[in-house]
Amino acid sequence: MSETADAGDGAATNAGAEASRTLWHGRFADGPAAALEAYTYSIGFDIRLARDDIEGSRAHVRGLGRVDLLTAIEVDAILTALDRVETEFANGTFELQPRDEDIHTAVERRTTELAPAAAKMHTGRSRNDQVATDVRLYLRRELVEVARHVVALQQVFLERAINAGEAYLPGYTHMQRAQPVPLAHHLLAHGWALGRDVKRLLDARDATNESVLGAGALAGSSLPLDPDATAADLGFPRRFENSLDAVSNREFVADSLYALAMVGIHLSRIGEEFWLWSSGEMGFARLADGYATGSSMMPQKKNPDIAELARGKAGRVIGNLMSLLVTLKGLPLTYNRDLQEDKEPIFDSLDQVTAGLIAVAGMVETAEFDLDAMAAAADDPTAGATDLAEYLVRTGVAFRDAHAIVGAIVRDSLASDASLIDLVNDHDQLGAEAAQLLAPGRGVRNRVTAGGAGLGPLVDQRDRFAAAVQAHRAELDALT
Repeated sequence: MSETADAGDGAATNAGAEASRTLWHGRFADGPAAALEAYTYSIGFDIRLARDDIEGSRAHVRGLGRVDLLTAIEVDAILTALDRVETEFANGTFELQPRDEDIHTAVERRTTELAPAAAKMHTGRSRNDQVATDVRLYLRRELVEVARHVVALQQVFLERAINAGEAYLPGYTHMQRAQPVPLAHHLLAHGWALGRDVKRLLDARDATNESVLGAGALAGSSLPLDPDATAADLGFPRRFENSLDAVSNREFVADSLYALAMVGIHLSRIGEEFWLWSSGEMGFARLADGYATGSSMMPQKKNPDIAELARGKAGRVIGNLMSLLVTLKGLPLTYNRDLQEDKEPIFDSLDQVTAGLIAVAGMVETAEFDLDAMAAAADDPTAGATDLAEYLVRTGVAFRDAHAIVGAIVRDSLASDASLIDLVNDHDQLGAEAAQLLAPGRGVRNRVTAGGAGLGPLVDQRDRFAAAVQAHRAELDALT
């Protein structure tokens, strides 16, 4: 093994000269124009696939060895060189060359410098199935990491819900106060939505979890390759069924972008609410200094920038999804260079959503709630109007009639100086018992529906949510 490696170092000059040329130089009399290089080279962003390109190359090399297209000595030399290339990327010593068009070219060029036998490494492989393999390996790993951050945010909401106790605030529809709800119930609503995000992320991961190595440029190979063995080597549970479909399929990237966009939308909604809650007009929450910014001109200001950027960046990740869908909509089979445009959107969405999850988790975890302000806003007697209508229903009044009776009482209260409680107390179909339903904090004690905004059902909901978070965490641990 050491003799082969030494021979590789000795031949590095010639091998490097070969590798510095384009991968298609035999067909062309002239080299690529500078404008072509500037417009088409992707090494500036797909370099983050280095780890995955090396992993896929190892599997392909081992596969070539299994069918005797590489000798055992050649396999050993190439794998040793790939290990060194991986180390160079990891410690920051890998040196890109001007003709490193993309990560595949860079890895192959450097590996061939270290082991001349790596000139055979691309046997039976195209960059078409190679790049699809790289992206699948990358997303298979990164989607799990995003899901971990989602679960961490779920845990923050769970802990805040537990600590909220029996505190309550107004629930809103159409941004109008509707009915009082426990603060914990409101916080857990965000938590359950995030749980669906975990499922979407893992569903997208499952869509990526298919090996396409062996599909070649579009038609497979005349060489005796074994795509099933390569799939198993890379930990894929299945391989492609159709080579044309394999190299042209980017639905798994679109699935991933959709899952990430939904996370972004949920972060936006959380941001919107904390933006409102921390406003002087609502005053339901105060953001920690570490998770707010000030003004360059107005000394008194404390701005909810994380909340605002959570909203703003949602548009960005939605745009990334739309960008890829538009790219895919008009492509014929099979590979077209347009597909290079799948990487920057997915890389950006992963980066933005991950950063957003971390920042929003810190904002929510450290915010201080003003429970008195919440209760005061929720204790408007009109918020108990539905409870009054349901009281009448229990006495045998049809709901539509009950709705009209209570609506008329509310109208009379708003049009006069009479309080709603007094009007209810004096009403011949309601009275003192019904008026007690309008007492502060009574609404959240009235509701009994499972999953509803009542203090009783909330106990069960918290337990169920805690179990769901733990199940998510166990599922992700099993995928590591």
